[in-house]
Amino acid sequence: MSAKSKKEAIKSPRGMHDILPADIGYYNTIVEKAREIADYYGFSEIKTPHVEYAELFIRPLGETSDVVQKEMYTFRTKGGDLLALRPEETVAIMRAYAEHGMTSWPQPVKLFYEGAYFRHENPQRGRFREFHQFGAEILNDAESISDAIIIKIFFLFLSELGFKNTIVHINSMGDKECKFAYRKELTGYYRKKFNYLCKNCKRRFKENPMRILDCKEISCLEFRMQAPQMIDYFCDGCKSHFRGVLEFLDESGIPYYLNNHLARGFDYYGRTVFEIFDNTPNANSAQDDAGTLPLALAGGGRYDDLMALLGQKPLPATGGAAGIERIIFEMKKLGIMQKRFAKTRVFLIQIGPAAKKKSFVLMDKFRKEGIHVDASLSRDNLKNQLNIASKIGAQFAVIIGQKEAMENSVIIRDMDESVQETISESKLIDKLKTKLKVKK
Repeated sequence: MSAKSKKEAIKSPRGMHDILPADIGYYNTIVEKAREIADYYGFSEIKTPHVEYAELFIRPLGETSDVVQKEMYTFRTKGGDLLALRPEETVAIMRAYAEHGMTSWPQPVKLFYEGAYFRHENPQRGRFREFHQFGAEILNDAESISDAIIIKIFFLFLSELGFKNTIVHINSMGDKECKFAYRKELTGYYRKKFNYLCKNCKRRFKENPMRILDCKEISCLEFRMQAPQMIDYFCDGCKSHFRGVLEFLDESGIPYYLNNHLARGFDYYGRTVFEIFDNTPNANSAQDDAGTLPLALAGGGRYDDLMALLGQKPLPATGGAAGIERIIFEMKKLGIMQKRFAKTRVFLIQIGPAAKKKSFVLMDKFRKEGIHVDASLSRDNLKNQLNIASKIGAQFAVIIGQKEAMENSVIIRDMDESVQETISESKLIDKLKTKLKVKK
């Protein structure tokens, strides 16, 4: 192995990342809040495999989509199967619905998930090649209220995490018939702008002009602002459905912005689409590749055509997802603190073999009594152990030396006040509970 490859071998691959202890508190707080809200609204959790047949994603996401063409991680097994690391969850959930006969379950089926997903895209702030999402889906329901419930869940989720200025950007992409007329008009518009489009959008123009609306390049965004609006091509059914979603949002007092050019990048989306942003000014929010546009914290929409794209009977459905790493990034920037885990309030210090044996047993007693304790059982030096107790912010140190071990006594030291007292070991639990209750 070369010197260079040895050096690379002890680094995570580009775009992959460790979630270190400093961020685990944020991560677990986000997931706990997501589960709490999803459970309240009657959603059941589902876990699907990290690896699926690649074909499962190719048609629903669109053979010309960036994910399928450039970002999906695929590999062949020894048996010749083409598999893929899952780039998203919605398609996998629809596969599970069909495979496990969920049509026989009480309808609609409401599912939520949390897990890791993989896309080979350019890493940037709040976006990685392995990333984590929380998502929620309502399957077999065509009503506007289902779209509104999904949006409400993500709005509440972000609000209760501590985001104070979230706003929903919302649009409708129409159904198949509406899209056909709109796509024809959009193609004529962008044909005149073709020479000024970015490289990717020139490709999108030839393959699927509607994907140009999802481009984040500044030059293409300027053209998008003047592009024809989907709302002008709605049939009566799409108008009624979209009006219904907005009325439910109005009823809930959820702030929204009618973004008539908002689009989602996958072929399966139709009718309602949404993205949720934090609107805090000067918050240095997560941004796109150009470094100037805020990135959505959550997004989703309706996908009534997806099951048909999988070769199954059509199934109306709607859902959304939130990027966990992106939310952590935003929480840090906005000074939103994660839920604090049980802080080490007591540090157990032992000096000598007999004291170590005492401490080994005492730790179980503390756990059973709900007292969070830490120790460095391999150390013997009193000063070193006191320094560790101070660094981790312990409120009290329980010190057992050889003398205390022989006499069945302990020393309790108040780390803030630097005062200590010796008591009988039999009184230790009650004494600590009293002290911890006073010193919350």
